[in-house]
Amino acid sequence: MNHQFSKSTIKYAWLPFFVLLTIMLAACGGAETAANPVTQAINTLTEEAEPETTILEESDPVAETAVVPAAPEIVEETAVTSPPITPSTDLFAQEQQFVSIYENVNPAVVNIAIGSGQGSGFLIDGNGHIVTNNHVVENGGQIVVNFEDGRQLPAIIVGTDISSDLAVIQVDANEIQDITPVQLADSDALKVGQIVIAIGSPFGLQNSMTTGIISALDRLFPGAVGPNGVPFQIPNIIQTDAAINPGNSGGPLLNLNGQVIGVNTAIESPVRGSSGIGYAVPANIVSNIVPQIIANGRVDTPWLGISGGLISEDAALALGLPADQTGILINEAIAGGPAATAGLRGGNSPDVIIGVDGVEIVEFDDLLGYLVQQTIVGQTIQLQIMRDGQPQTVNVTLAARPATS
Repeated sequence: MNHQFSKSTIKYAWLPFFVLLTIMLAACGGAETAANPVTQAINTLTEEAEPETTILEESDPVAETAVVPAAPEIVEETAVTSPPITPSTDLFAQEQQFVSIYENVNPAVVNIAIGSGQGSGFLIDGNGHIVTNNHVVENGGQIVVNFEDGRQLPAIIVGTDISSDLAVIQVDANEIQDITPVQLADSDALKVGQIVIAIGSPFGLQNSMTTGIISALDRLFPGAVGPNGVPFQIPNIIQTDAAINPGNSGGPLLNLNGQVIGVNTAIESPVRGSSGIGYAVPANIVSNIVPQIIANGRVDTPWLGISGGLISEDAALALGLPADQTGILINEAIAGGPAATAGLRGGNSPDVIIGVDGVEIVEFDDLLGYLVQQTIVGQTIQLQIMRDGQPQTVNVTLAARPATS
């Protein structure tokens, strides 16, 4: 049973104390109660008080007789609460940028179903050409391209390049005139730490978007096996921690301008799931290779005809070079290849390549990247080398890379 107290009744809460005090004084032989000032004070307070009563519920048997002292007046305190968390305008701007990129680019990103497999790709022009990976289409079979709006179009293979793991397929251009193709960025301008976005069909989940950063640049990725049994390398590979999984192959890796900086190609994972290490073929290789595929159905990749690696400190000292010498030590100039024809040496007295056409060569990737992105078959380049401790320049005419296996 709830008893409520009126506001004024609290004033009488201390009266029993004074009554008890008066009785105690009288019992001890004090003045008479009528003349006791404490008793007078109690009487005065009693006369001035206007006690209030609270009517209890009708079902309560005490309601007809009980007069309940009122509760003390409680001053409500203003509750102290934390202000709502408002994300920074920068965060909102980034969020909106992601939304805009997805809405603008996603219509040009496709799911490619071929045989029992599938992958991703993106529309590169208004003629129905779609870029993807060679390994997505290399096994052949009927190709069906699925667009984000539900359109399903048959496609043919225009051409492939096993060396860069790129391929071009084509759908009827009349069926996609309302779709804006993607734009390619300059991948040479990329920096580690830049935010990137991947769109594709991981595990067949079409039109999925993930985000991350560029984790590293200028990685070498093994490609097809060359005539000497050594795999060719794909240079300038972009490493990203954006979630890339089986099915993302061939899809675009984008910058915050919605431009393609690379083609998602592979992941490094023991369980075929994203472990934060994904690889993409850079856009500048795409811009060099894809036009050749469209024009010729194939690519003649420039070939120097050497195998080698970074020069070590011990090798530099043995060759009479400074211990901190940089460059590519030629292990072998393949017989009949452009380098051997030009007189470049490997073996016991190897040449060290330190530049090409005036561009400094520090990593093997520097040399491969220049050849793949900046040269064509039949072009003559100038190699700056160190031979017998002295700098020299050698002219080399590039040939087409031999058939791969």
